[in-house]
Amino acid sequence: MSDQKPLILISNDDGITAPGIAALIDVMKELGEVIVVAPDKPQSAMGHAITINQPIRLTKVDIHQGVTAYQCSGTPVDCVKIAIDKILPRRPDLMVSGVNHGSNSSINVIYSGTMSAAMEAAIDGMNAIGFSLCDYAWDADFESIKPFIKSIAKETLKRGLTYGTLLNVNIPKPENGTIKGIKVCRQAQAKWKEDFNEREDPFKRKYYWMTGNFVNMDKGEDTDQWALDHDYIAIVPTQFDLTDHQKISSINQWNFL
Repeated sequence: MSDQKPLILISNDDGITAPGIAALIDVMKELGEVIVVAPDKPQSAMGHAITINQPIRLTKVDIHQGVTAYQCSGTPVDCVKIAIDKILPRRPDLMVSGVNHGSNSSINVIYSGTMSAAMEAAIDGMNAIGFSLCDYAWDADFESIKPFIKSIAKETLKRGLTYGTLLNVNIPKPENGTIKGIKVCRQAQAKWKEDFNEREDPFKRKYYWMTGNFVNMDKGEDTDQWALDHDYIAIVPTQFDLTDHQKISSINQWNFL
């Protein structure tokens, strides 16, 4: 049996200096050897974007004590791709992304750079988890959620995930400070209702600033949004295969020609 420590790759979308990734690094250092490749600036809501029209810069940094760390000028997905091709000495046993400052529940998973970094790792065959805390504050309390992060990561290392599946983990911010437990859920059917505020710059040119409200149409009690609203950590097994397999047979009956 090998005594080699598990190799853990870490990235995020809030940037390499974000408190959330520092908390994640602290936890993962207890579980294995850590390598960090993260954006050099915030890259929130980048989704699965990649950089193709400009060069990508990769710089080794001494920001987080006790780990090998690089900052990357590209997107979260770029970070994972370049880590695989240029940095990692072997295939990681686990890839973790986050801890995101803010929720990535429900439809937010589509827009999330945090989850896309984890998804890119899963596409490459790694066990992958995206962690998010439902608190957008830069000085959010990450210390109290470390035991939950460690438990989920440790269990994932032990059991593994099948190819095509990654975990979307969202952690609530309870008003009384007490997390009730963990629920494995489905993604809630919800969406953002955008409102583009029209404004004017000093040169009298119009521009738009996107705002909006999150609308949850799902009344089910088995969703990630329900769990978070009731002070539970929500774990959603997530797939990058977007095929609606159940509809293939019925759409095959359509008369295309």
